[in-house]
Amino acid sequence: MSKTKPHFNFLQILSLSMGFLGIQFGYALQNANASRILQTFGADIEQLSWFWLAAPITGMIIQPIIGHYSDHTWTKLGRRRPFFLVGAILASIALILMPNAGIFANVLPAMFIGAGFLMIMDASFNVAMEPFRALVADMLPADQSTLGFSIQTFLIGVGAVIGSWLPYILAEWLGISKVAVNGGIPDNVVFSFYIGAAVMIITILWTVFSTKEYSPEELAVFNAENESIEQEESKFTDIFRDIAAMPKTMNQLGLVQFFSWIALFGMWVFTTPAVAQHVYGLAVTDTKSALYQDAGNWVGIIFGVYNGVAMIYALLLPSIAHKIGRKMTHSLSLFAGAIGLLSIYFITNPTNLIFSMIGVGMAWGSILSMPYAILAPALPLRKMGIYMGIFNIFITIPQIINGLLGGMIVKRFFDSQAIFALIMSGFFLIIAAITVFWVEDKVHDECLKTSKN
Repeated sequence: MSKTKPHFNFLQILSLSMGFLGIQFGYALQNANASRILQTFGADIEQLSWFWLAAPITGMIIQPIIGHYSDHTWTKLGRRRPFFLVGAILASIALILMPNAGIFANVLPAMFIGAGFLMIMDASFNVAMEPFRALVADMLPADQSTLGFSIQTFLIGVGAVIGSWLPYILAEWLGISKVAVNGGIPDNVVFSFYIGAAVMIITILWTVFSTKEYSPEELAVFNAENESIEQEESKFTDIFRDIAAMPKTMNQLGLVQFFSWIALFGMWVFTTPAVAQHVYGLAVTDTKSALYQDAGNWVGIIFGVYNGVAMIYALLLPSIAHKIGRKMTHSLSLFAGAIGLLSIYFITNPTNLIFSMIGVGMAWGSILSMPYAILAPALPLRKMGIYMGIFNIFITIPQIINGLLGGMIVKRFFDSQAIFALIMSGFFLIIAAITVFWVEDKVHDECLKTSKN
């Protein structure tokens, strides 16, 4: 007979996901600075999305594999913690090396070395990230899943705000050089990546040492199917069997995720050139001037704004979802993000971009929590890791499609004016908001009925 998992208090849930703060710190540095690093090393605007393919391709391959093996790996550290510890170490090394890609230019062009480190960084992020999603689902009872993923999103927001703002803070507040010397990367960006590496290691260790995972025997008791996870034989080919047997809710959420993440990828890749061209008035080829670096630093600030909004909004999501339902909450949040992205076209003052990012932050906060809160209770506990990893495919495929076609579309159809990539992203979010209504969230509906009774 199955047994209900014990409830966690706020501080316990906070420690459970503390490592995600460090992971998102690194992601924020990458999202806000990778395009300008690659452009500084010589990448054309059409090539940017191709280099960014490193993220979704490695995620699509690695996350299901990591999820599968973390379901069947048991050590003194548990089954999830060894994976995100190793991933954090590798990601920290990549964070240190990427802005220094120029020193390897005697081997290959710096642009390709930088893209290589971007791929290593993304692979390591994925190794570290997937087990965190599964860990929250492993440890928390179903009625705390929305709270758990919302707190995780809050920590993601904290890391993302600091990571996004750090280059600007180092340059404008601490006087560290923001000017690229001899075609290199400005010191404020380089030091930001060093700090990001340290933060990642510290926060991952926090979770590793403050959280004790359930044993196989304990999880078997909590498992409604009452099957022993430890004794089940693990085969790599099981991944394909599990893909074919995905729960209905997971398939339905896949369409929502597709349009959400094709929009996000376009925003991350093209916001820096879009702001530099459309708001700062720079030419397409002007990528090494001080004004371009100012535009890049300001993009870091507004990315920090949307992450900050997501951080606060995530704490409100459980209450909003309880009143109007998780699907309606997610749909309205995605609509807000669409309005934010579309509004950028009408902005000429960089300061006003902050208002656009409010809507984007609402969408981001919901994207990081609501789909997982809807999905987790619909998954079998013994396969939480593999299905969380497979779910990542719905995130990576749209990014790959955008990566292959986005840069070409911007260059060939929009004369390299990156602002139109953001407009496309806005319309994709509108489609995502509509598709949410086709998703079944039976577990949440049942909880609402029970609470009312």
